[in-house]
Amino acid sequence: MRPILIAMILLSIAAAYYIYIPLPTTITEPWKLMYTDAMIRSSMQLSFLAHDFGLTSPFGFLKYFSSLMDVKSNLSCSNVRITEASFGGVEALVFESTAQEKSLKRGVVYLHGGGWTVGSAKMEAYYLQCMEMAKQLDAVVLSVEYRLAPDGRFPDQYNDVFQAAKHILTAEVLSRYSIDPKRVAVSGDSAGGNLAAAVAQQMAVDSSVPIKFKLQALIYPVLQGLDFNTPSYQQNAFTPILYRPLMARFWLEYLNGEQILLPTMLANIQSAQDQGPKIEAARAKIDWTLLLPVAFQKSYKPVSPLHGDPKLLEKLPGLLDVRAAPLLAESEVLKAVPPAYIMTCEHDVLRDDGLMYATRLQQAGVHVYLDHYEDGFHGCLSFGFGPLSFEVGRRSFGNYIQWLKDNL
Repeated sequence: MRPILIAMILLSIAAAYYIYIPLPTTITEPWKLMYTDAMIRSSMQLSFLAHDFGLTSPFGFLKYFSSLMDVKSNLSCSNVRITEASFGGVEALVFESTAQEKSLKRGVVYLHGGGWTVGSAKMEAYYLQCMEMAKQLDAVVLSVEYRLAPDGRFPDQYNDVFQAAKHILTAEVLSRYSIDPKRVAVSGDSAGGNLAAAVAQQMAVDSSVPIKFKLQALIYPVLQGLDFNTPSYQQNAFTPILYRPLMARFWLEYLNGEQILLPTMLANIQSAQDQGPKIEAARAKIDWTLLLPVAFQKSYKPVSPLHGDPKLLEKLPGLLDVRAAPLLAESEVLKAVPPAYIMTCEHDVLRDDGLMYATRLQQAGVHVYLDHYEDGFHGCLSFGFGPLSFEVGRRSFGNYIQWLKDNL
């Protein structure tokens, strides 16, 4: 018995050591976040290990793990009807409020997060979120199942979402679901927020689309891959749930780059000063020393290497493509996009992407509602549901819904 007891004590100490991460004092439920992060982190590490042995793609095991959380059967309730559909050849789940069958409803095209590599409209958190959105907004929520890496690489994810949105914004489809053509929004979180911003830009300037989105609602969106050393990247490099190296890995997987380029990306070699006029023009659109409020800059300094790799952008051309990096859009395009809701979280590497986009939109004359959470972390809204729900998740979801109620 004594060896077993000693072994159990040692295992408990090891588990506690693995789970514990020092967190900012403003995070209100630290141990719950540590436990949640430990589960996700262990799945990621196993996924990367399997990739190192040549067994899967970098996120193959993580994708499998996340699929275990998919809803296996239809959970339609008395107020929401849930069906499967295809728009422009792209699969989607449709969540229809049945509270007032005969009236025209709001419409929300929703794009789930997951770094363009994992996630699904059927994942329990997104499934419950879209169901609750349809119920509380008396709306039709269309959750798009775009392709994921490695089966799809940029621009496949963007093309899927654009084709689906273009098909949804037709009189035929909107009439089929009793959606008011004047009250349709596009929304998404994280990588889904990236796709939502990119599609909102393209739809706004596409003359072949007569029906336009009224609003865009972006939840902690990722909007650029040129600077991995903004103040929020430096401040939150190892803050759960989205670590700085992990975000760079997601970008490489999305853009079909080799994971060996990770240290190069983290050092900002892709935006070095000697990379030519295109990079110089792009850097001006992500210059956080001009675009971020001083309070968020703190004492951090820009990381801008003098010398880069001239072949790097040939390997990763998507870094300069606005369909992948909406923050790089020209001001003339930004002037055409619909009013925006942008959620940002203090403890999130992507905080400054959202803040800089808000500034650029405001400079272009677009109305922006910025919803910032001092106690928020990346992905918190998705943790507003289920047994591991967080208070900040429930609060942020409630505020997001209220904004849509008031503006859509």
